[in-house]
Amino acid sequence: MDIWEAAALLAAGVVAGAINAVVGSGTLVTFPTLLAFGYPPVLANVSNNIGLVPGSVSGAWAYRRELAGQKARVLRLAGASASGGLLGAIALLVLPESAFDAIVPALILLAVALVLLQPRLSRLVAKREGAPAHGGVAAIAAVFGCGIYGGYFGAAQGVLLMAFLGILLDEQMQRLNAVKNVLAGLVNAVAAIVFVLASDVAWGAAAMIAIGSTAGGQLGGMYGRRLPPVALRGIIVAVGTIAAVRLLVT
Repeated sequence: MDIWEAAALLAAGVVAGAINAVVGSGTLVTFPTLLAFGYPPVLANVSNNIGLVPGSVSGAWAYRRELAGQKARVLRLAGASASGGLLGAIALLVLPESAFDAIVPALILLAVALVLLQPRLSRLVAKREGAPAHGGVAAIAAVFGCGIYGGYFGAAQGVLLMAFLGILLDEQMQRLNAVKNVLAGLVNAVAAIVFVLASDVAWGAAAMIAIGSTAGGQLGGMYGRRLPPVALRGIIVAVGTIAAVRLLVT
């Protein structure tokens, strides 16, 4: 790895860490950067996932104030995220690369639509179910599905999580974003363990992304947590749409 490649991966890591802390989809910065330097897709995906784990921890720490009072909620949903992430990581190593090519952009666009409709849908859910504090079985199932997706690829995992959490939980957007950071970080960590044990890793590239994403997570938390709900929802929709388009045209 020469100095230019290291610098590019470091910078990509900073941007990805910041995006992940605020929205999710940082993978759409680091993954193409790795491909541009000639890393094979699976190796790039694995190394990228490992590199972004410290950034997920950093982003969750930056949002620790918004996590206050949500311990029970996080613990209730964490098992679904971890088990989903495990299945998704195994799927990446077992299934052909093209297996999810068609469904991934569709899932992201669905998430964007759900985010746009979230205020109205959440009111309907609250009337029908009494707005359970932890989202009930529906939230666990949604988080489990997001975990599978996140363990497999991870781009826009945060968009999907925010869409479902926003609809199924009666909570402020920034506090849900804090929960999203923890759950997405858990998915990445579980997948990273699988990849370290069962796959090749480009450790130099992963290290550069890790350093950058750690700094980016703090930056994203510093500024993203100040955004009002409407602005945060707008960013999620914009990033999710861009993510889907990029995946469709590649």
